[in-house]
Amino acid sequence: MAAVGKKCARFCIAEPVLAKRNLRHCAWGVGLAVLLVTHAAAQGQAASQAGGAATPLPPVPAPSAGAVSVAPGVPATSARPWISIPRLTGRLTAPDIGLVINTADPDSVAVGRHYIAARKLKPAQVLRLRLPVKPTLTPEEFDVLVQAIQRRFGPATQALALAWTVPYAVDCNAITGALALGFDPELCRNSCGASRSSRYFNAATDRPMALLGWRPAMLLAAPSVEAARAMIDRGVASDGQLAQRGRPPVSAMLLQTDDAARSVRRVLYPEPGLRRAVGVDVQVVPAAELANAKRVVMVSTGSVFPALQPRPDWVNGGLGDHLTSFGGDLLGAHGQGTALDWIASGATASHGSVTEPCNHLQKFPHPQVLLGHYVQGATAIEAYWKSVAWPQQSLFIGEPLAAPFSPPLVASPLVQPLSVPPPPVPPPSSVTP
Repeated sequence: MAAVGKKCARFCIAEPVLAKRNLRHCAWGVGLAVLLVTHAAAQGQAASQAGGAATPLPPVPAPSAGAVSVAPGVPATSARPWISIPRLTGRLTAPDIGLVINTADPDSVAVGRHYIAARKLKPAQVLRLRLPVKPTLTPEEFDVLVQAIQRRFGPATQALALAWTVPYAVDCNAITGALALGFDPELCRNSCGASRSSRYFNAATDRPMALLGWRPAMLLAAPSVEAARAMIDRGVASDGQLAQRGRPPVSAMLLQTDDAARSVRRVLYPEPGLRRAVGVDVQVVPAAELANAKRVVMVSTGSVFPALQPRPDWVNGGLGDHLTSFGGDLLGAHGQGTALDWIASGATASHGSVTEPCNHLQKFPHPQVLLGHYVQGATAIEAYWKSVAWPQQSLFIGEPLAAPFSPPLVASPLVQPLSVPPPPVPPPSSVTP
């Protein structure tokens, strides 16, 4: 296994094209291997440096097969377990989307109208209903939405776009997480505990409803109607933009901060460098360097507030998120930066947790999985949803169908991943300041 891992680390991460020539050594069709290394030391450091804010928890159960796992006690120089990123054979397109508009919210009506025109949705793809215009729905109010969706949309509807900013939660669940995995009242007893696993994590399928029986959802959320329209237009403009031969490279910015509790994803960062085959320059740099980056397509960081001033030089279709407790609390009631900050800065999609998740890696986007699916031509909703193993508290916002790398999708047989048993998960720490 160690020899295979080293072979894949050398070829697959460096050059996806080479990976196609080495499939008997590498299980990664696209060639972007997912490195899962220890963060036990980082967790301990987080707990000690957070000054009491990071409270260690009892160990949680090991995640189910396919979840992102980390192996405590494995030094960074030793053999590491890997999982695969499968080669994609399709992506979601406009006919796969069901749009939900809240007629009690004039902003929702306006944003929905713009999205219908932008993505040329048919009347059968649109559900209009009245919902309370407030941040959090009760389970009973949420059930009204669920029943309406089930009546309106059939098996052809693979994913949902919700044309509003609020509501974004159902009790302690994110509305997007609850729509896909079902509302989980048990999570509200301990929001830091392990939550339901997603079989959509790192999956090759572009038919989540057909395969899983549920639909990923994304809010068309922005600070204003005008900002939402601009976000939608960026998504539409992004389609195929980065599939052109000979274009300048784009930057994937994996930022480092001194916030130990929120920086646990650093162990999942790939090696920096230019991936010529996909035209992506992966940079692992201090957060302050974001201001100097050119043609930014992705940003991953951990901090209370993302470093978005001055605004990044986003390309259309840019993805950005920061690991913190309440990035999905879009009204900012907890005094932290939110996913809306990314949209306001010019990103096209983002992610945040609506309730305290602690810093489980499984509850936040895995940088390599996110980038690995996106550069293959996946849409923003697919890349983000497939990068989170435990998405019950995950709020996904943005233009769902943005697909800047889209044309390279070519049908090919799926390569079976290497079998690596998931090791136990070390106890996370709270990331609430």
